[in-house]
Amino acid sequence: METFPDLGSLSDQELKDLIQQLTEEEIDISYKRRILHGKIDILRAELVNRLRKKHETGEDVITGADVQRLTDILAGRAGTESDE
Repeated sequence: METFPDLGSLSDQELKDLIQQLTEEEIDISYKRRILHGKIDILRAELVNRLRKKHETGEDVITGADVQRLTDILAGRAGTESDE
């Protein structure tokens, strides 16, 4: 990340240009964030549908591996060999 410029050394036009540049960057990042959130929502909906179908057919929705993973996370062991 680049350092913030010395604002006192910038002219009025340079300040306006910098504001415009950062505003455009924020708009772009905001758009990308909304796209990512939409994709996450679609993936979560698919997962919920799959879990619902498993539940309806009598399959286990939560496995022993899921419980172990949650135990590891809560114990602060996330990212250990058990994740592989």
